[in-house]
Amino acid sequence: MLPISIALTDLDLSGSVKIVFRVREVWKSSCVKSETAGRGIAPLETERRRKIMSALRHRMREDMKIRNLAPATQDRYIEHVAAFARHFGKSPDQLGPDEIRRYQLYLLNEKHVSSSTLNITVCALRFLYRITLRRSWDIERIPLARRERKLPEVLSPAEVAQFFQAIASRKHRTLLMTAYAGGLRVSEVARLRVSDIDSQRMTIRVEQGKGRKDRYVMLSPQLLPLLRDYWKVDRARPWLFPGRTPDRPIKAETVRRVCKQAWRASGLRKRVTPHTLRHCFATHLLEAGTDLRTLQVLMGHRSFATTARYTHIAVSNMQRTRSPLDSLPMAPVAVARS
Repeated sequence: MLPISIALTDLDLSGSVKIVFRVREVWKSSCVKSETAGRGIAPLETERRRKIMSALRHRMREDMKIRNLAPATQDRYIEHVAAFARHFGKSPDQLGPDEIRRYQLYLLNEKHVSSSTLNITVCALRFLYRITLRRSWDIERIPLARRERKLPEVLSPAEVAQFFQAIASRKHRTLLMTAYAGGLRVSEVARLRVSDIDSQRMTIRVEQGKGRKDRYVMLSPQLLPLLRDYWKVDRARPWLFPGRTPDRPIKAETVRRVCKQAWRASGLRKRVTPHTLRHCFATHLLEAGTDLRTLQVLMGHRSFATTARYTHIAVSNMQRTRSPLDSLPMAPVAVARS
């Protein structure tokens, strides 16, 4: 059975938005292409593909840009809407709440996606139907899933040191140490510029982090000489951690891959990702006595409740709290010999 792709061919803006899709067969296999060529059937021309404009996708992208959604959010919304359309083999404007509900059940029962992934899909579809297609549905007809409240696993300071010692590359070790020292998200550390390091004020400027917000975090006195030594060798500009080409920052996917390799080399049982280092930053500061309001500012959290969850992870207060079992007037229990 041939794979199917959906191409948008027309957009009528004279009245309401009217989206017209055409379902076409795509010949992907080179052997199929050669076979059809032998029969005199021309494969789909590249020029024709280029001329077919995805009007719905284009319009949705424009709507997201107008609302200043982050580029990564735009990409994910487009990706989830495209997967929804592929699942039914129809244009989204021909689908409704019943199909959305069936798709949600499909994602849960067959794909076994997490509640976070399901909610991203819901947000993308809500945006498509409410904003781009201007449907007058009650938005609650596309419900969000209740998210699981899981506490992240964090490393002890000794385990963090063991992790860093397993990184052979100077650049990658400096990058991940910067992420931990400032509690930075992977996208934030990847897009740091040399000019963001202020050795006079001992701060790191995080420009346009999550939520399109700027903030400052502390510049560790131990991190500064490492950054200077790294910069003397690499002379990176303008990006502190450039990618393969100097004019582009390192990709977030590369940072995750490097972190995974270092975790495996470290021999640690606990899984380590770039976001694990951010959790460790918050937990270790809280255990050292940092107040929650300061921690909220450093982490760039909009909600105080998000920061407060680290109180469930920090062990310093729990270790100072005695269990009621320790107060019971119990005599030593004799151990029976077998």
